[in-house]
Amino acid sequence: MKFRFSNKVSVFPHYLRLEYDHHCRQFSTSFLRKLQTNPQVRASFSGGSNNSQGNTFLLPGATLATLLMLGALHARRMYDDRKVEEAREKGIEIEFKPDAKASFLRLLPLRSISRIWGFMTSVEYPVWMRPYVYKAWARAFHSNLEEAALPLGEYASLREFFVRTLKQGSRPIDHDPHCLVSPVDGIVLRVGELKGVGAKIEQVKGFSYSVSSLLGSSSFLPMIEEGDMHEQSGEQESTPTEKTKKSWWSISLASPRVRDTATTRPVKGLYYCVIYLKPGDYHRIHSPVDWNVLVRRHFSGRLFPLNERATRTVRNLYVENERVVLEGMWQEGYLAMAAVGATNIGSIELVIEPELRTNQPRKKLLHSEPPEERVYEPQGVGMMLKKGDEVGAFNMGSTVVLVFQAPTIKSPKRGDNSNFRFCIKRGDKIRVGEGLGRWQESCNERASF
Repeated sequence: MKFRFSNKVSVFPHYLRLEYDHHCRQFSTSFLRKLQTNPQVRASFSGGSNNSQGNTFLLPGATLATLLMLGALHARRMYDDRKVEEAREKGIEIEFKPDAKASFLRLLPLRSISRIWGFMTSVEYPVWMRPYVYKAWARAFHSNLEEAALPLGEYASLREFFVRTLKQGSRPIDHDPHCLVSPVDGIVLRVGELKGVGAKIEQVKGFSYSVSSLLGSSSFLPMIEEGDMHEQSGEQESTPTEKTKKSWWSISLASPRVRDTATTRPVKGLYYCVIYLKPGDYHRIHSPVDWNVLVRRHFSGRLFPLNERATRTVRNLYVENERVVLEGMWQEGYLAMAAVGATNIGSIELVIEPELRTNQPRKKLLHSEPPEERVYEPQGVGMMLKKGDEVGAFNMGSTVVLVFQAPTIKSPKRGDNSNFRFCIKRGDKIRVGEGLGRWQESCNERASF
């Protein structure tokens, strides 16, 4: 095997190229010796010394494979972004249309591929190489390196760089008590109010999925039987918001049950927001409000990609993918946050439950197995989080779905009974701590749904 390096293009400074050539010579001269003495070449990726022959053997190959993967991801992202931008300029919303690629994805071992990718991104780079790799990533995916809390040389691997923390004050939190803030950096894909039988969230124009399927059949999502609509409506008009909130709290904790979603509707004032995180975005998840997290569910599903093409070609994309759902209560009622994994992003970490492990080898072949559920102690109180507190992290970009109750009052002039207003609309970029919606106050007129 021969490695060729062009002398016409200088990628690194002269003294760095000399050091890299020295590593390559070490690799070439020891290649046959390693095959003869040890057919299963091992290398330590957890901080071995520079004298380790294993690191000398595998590190250049792992680095090259990782950089090639990054280049492929960047090229694909540019292509998808250009197509989406062209459609937006023409005022066209691409409709749902399954294709052969969506069927082919189901045949691929995406979970295993994602674990391999996770292994590759955990490889530690030499200190001198780290700034070059991370700056290349930042240029490709538009990351702001000035916000990083540590110097680039202190991030030993791409994985550490993905989940980097930010400098103090980089994400100011809107502490207005009448404001619900974004838990992540990303692009708003969908916002709206849950209405109608089954409580559907639009995945893309022409296809929707059930919110109960997303959160789990045992979710205590506030729903009412279709036959009780009139009675419930009258009760809400004469009952204060605080009483309704307490009522749902007691019902949800006393008897969580599996409901027939085909005959139930969501209560009034139940909203959703879907936010997509690109690979270059800040990957940590924060609390959108002050709330009590009561239950965690882990769905060990598939790991389809979550890019624009996948959303319009794969049915029930968010429902089928691996995800971690947190459910609880806040001052206005019900709140749920679903962190959805994707290809190469199967690893979802929770600060409030560090022992949780996602994207593990499956014990069952069926994808319909029930979720693994945990009720946080003390039961009925759970874990208390403040607005802006760190909740978890993705090991790359992904998607977060928020489902929440918001204040409702009767407004005859407007013809509906909601005074909550989103401060964002589909396609907007948003960052952690910025307002998603407000009530009892005027909000940015960008809102529309």
